[in-house]
Amino acid sequence: MSKVQLGSVLCLAASMAASSCGSNTSAAGPNTGGGRGGRGRGGDGGAAPVVTAKVSERDVPVDIAAIGNIEAYAAISIRSQVTGQLTEVAFREGDFVSRGQQLFTLDRRPIEAALAQAEANLTRDKALLAQAEAQLSRDAAGAEYQQLAAERQNQLRDRGIISRDQAEQAAAQADATAALVKADRANIESAKAQLVAQQAAVDNARVQLEYTVIHSPIDGRSGSLSVKVGSLITANQTELTTIARVQPVFVTFTVPAVHLPTIKKHMADGSLPVTAVPQDADAQPASGILTFVDNAVDVTTDTIKLKATLPNPDRRLWPGQFARITLRLSTLNHATVVPSQAVQTGQDGQYVFVVKQDSTVEQRPITVAQRVGDDIVVDKGVTPGEVVVTEGQLRLEPGSRVTTDLNAAPGGQRGRGQGGRGGRGRG
Repeated sequence: MSKVQLGSVLCLAASMAASSCGSNTSAAGPNTGGGRGGRGRGGDGGAAPVVTAKVSERDVPVDIAAIGNIEAYAAISIRSQVTGQLTEVAFREGDFVSRGQQLFTLDRRPIEAALAQAEANLTRDKALLAQAEAQLSRDAAGAEYQQLAAERQNQLRDRGIISRDQAEQAAAQADATAALVKADRANIESAKAQLVAQQAAVDNARVQLEYTVIHSPIDGRSGSLSVKVGSLITANQTELTTIARVQPVFVTFTVPAVHLPTIKKHMADGSLPVTAVPQDADAQPASGILTFVDNAVDVTTDTIKLKATLPNPDRRLWPGQFARITLRLSTLNHATVVPSQAVQTGQDGQYVFVVKQDSTVEQRPITVAQRVGDDIVVDKGVTPGEVVVTEGQLRLEPGSRVTTDLNAAPGGQRGRGQGGRGGRGRG
């Protein structure tokens, strides 16, 4: 290659390098700051669009939610205490019945006959007792006479008027009569005991007769009938129906055992209110109070069984229903509350971005007390009335300028906060 040709090639290479350098300088010009543009400043350092909310102050209820089951306050199985044929059913199955209301009647005739026999035996035993008492009176009088006669015979023997044999015979006769009196007294005691036993038989027959009419032991709603008129009822075996008391009712539910110390603490301060919402079309809440905490934690599920009592005045809650339960432990008065979306977690703990008066943000560490629904109760870090960012935190860093107008993004875009990340800004 000649010197002239080599010189032309070198000039062409230098020209291309200059052109390339000029192009790079032009592209970098609008993106001063390079990779930091994406942290809230957009591609041209404009305000980052965010969604904000005010820190509020209000009374916040502290609740535990669970799923529970409605139970009858009392459930009774109605059975007969005597054996007999069912002759009458005095209600319709499914009726609400009152305590003491007649429900069933059994055939009374066999028990009436047994009662009449027991009463007749009682009368007989009374007559036997009277007879034994009369026998005692007669024998007692005879014994007294024989005793006096024996004493006279002894006096005559001592005077030598009668023989000793005659005196001893009179004494023996007196002793025999005295023994007869003792036997009469024993007969009377036996007759009295027999009379008591027979009186018990009469009383038992009368009780059995009362059992032929079956009454409701509680107020409640009756279940289905298990027998029909004419059926033979076996004592203490045949279930006639069931009655469930539904005013009030229980609702049973379980909560994690970790809540047990808190529940016991608040129960010591007073009754804990419980709200039950049945899972039906008419999901109206019913209120009651917590009345029972089980004496052991279920080791298989690590839960504790609780039970609340609800008055159920309209009988809307039904045994066996499922319900959503809310147990209110306490109420935090004048609590500082922020939306849960505003709380972020970093290496140093939880924080929020607070929007200042000049539309810049401050990263503020906070101390969270507890979460209640979609809100966070804050112990310290923010005060009511301040504005915090709830959406768009990924675009921000301390000192970033923000706007709540989402249409006013840098460069006319709905700012995605990616401007300047690796030179990909859309401004």
